[in-house]
Amino acid sequence: MNIVQNKLDDLHNDAKRDYMRVGKGVVKSMFRPLQPQDLEHAYLPISQEQGKSLQRLILNNNCKNIVEFGTSFGISTIYLAEAAQQIGGKVTTTEFIESKAKRAQGNLDEIGLSNEVTVLIGDAMENLRPYSQPIDSLFLDGWKDLYLPLFQMLEPLFYSDTIIYADNVDMAGTQDYMNYVTQKSGVYSTHYTNRNKASITTLKNQ
Repeated sequence: MNIVQNKLDDLHNDAKRDYMRVGKGVVKSMFRPLQPQDLEHAYLPISQEQGKSLQRLILNNNCKNIVEFGTSFGISTIYLAEAAQQIGGKVTTTEFIESKAKRAQGNLDEIGLSNEVTVLIGDAMENLRPYSQPIDSLFLDGWKDLYLPLFQMLEPLFYSDTIIYADNVDMAGTQDYMNYVTQKSGVYSTHYTNRNKASITTLKNQ
């Protein structure tokens, strides 16, 4: 059996218990805004369908420099890294919560994909600021209020073939980001996918 697929199956199965983990986090935030630490034990994963779709995007477009905002326990990163490995690519991913980042790193080590991935722990706005490579693919799946500022910070690294996949764009926190890319219709082309819960944005040829 494929060691990567076996690991993904195990992680997706464990993630099915997220309703309990998220519930406990929401209880903690009853009298204050929800914080990343409230969801420390929750996967909040992409689906298997999304993972395979991301892999097709990477392989079909030869996306070698991949940046991910929000690895959590590493499910999405495994999909990205497996595809990147096939084309000699690399993934730079971020995770605000140290315990999650360490678990993601452990999962990658276990299945032999750690050489394809750099895991940055802490504030993505700070950790990705020095990033200077042209970005072939950007995957947004971290704290929703940061989609827009992170996108704008990395925007100078985009080029005509860059693909931006943003998850959970049906959530309120992502609306500033979606408004930004849709209002810049002369620069970006955006369409919805995954039952309108995610978006794929590409740059128009200038």
